[in-house]
Amino acid sequence: MKVAIQNNAKVLALFAVACTALVSLVSLLTKDTIARQEQQQLLSTLHQVIAPERINNDLYQDCQFIKDEEYLGSNQSQTAYIARMDHVPVAVAITSVAPDGYNGNIQLLVAINVDGTLSGVRVLKHKETPGLGDKIETRKSEWVYNFNDKDIIDEKDLRWAVKKDGGMFDQFTGATITPRAVVNAVKNTMLYFNQHQKDIISNTTSCRGQHD
Repeated sequence: MKVAIQNNAKVLALFAVACTALVSLVSLLTKDTIARQEQQQLLSTLHQVIAPERINNDLYQDCQFIKDEEYLGSNQSQTAYIARMDHVPVAVAITSVAPDGYNGNIQLLVAINVDGTLSGVRVLKHKETPGLGDKIETRKSEWVYNFNDKDIIDEKDLRWAVKKDGGMFDQFTGATITPRAVVNAVKNTMLYFNQHQKDIISNTTSCRGQHD
């Protein structure tokens, strides 16, 4: 009996090793493919918030890491993508986080024109409730398009709130927390851009290769 148990244990150990090796191999073989897919998805989203005809630089490469927990919603580094036409900056797309979503963090991409108006906003990742909070997605509703062309005066700009709080943005029926969180995060991202625009557009160091 003891020998049989030992043999079974050896078989299980070998099986575990083989499975681990197989998973590692698959991960290695698919790593580049996944990276390319993620890059294409990001480029597609960038071109949704900054029209391709407005720029002629490599938007994916022309970027830098930025960090500001107060305005960008996270203690992790975020990315600013600088859009240029003939080397002249026209807009910046910034990743940021709404930390107070109903079900946790909501990751955003906020594109701001150099004149301070919004070029576009997209949700990159969230865990909001299907049928309620997920209306922040473009495939669920057109709500996020309401940010287009909006500007901000300062931190006390009362327009930057949902209508329930006296602002200019609609809330969702049965779900106010999610749109309130997104509006606040977009507002803070715009405030950050207004304070740091000169530093962002003058920095030519690419973020590619630093963390890739």
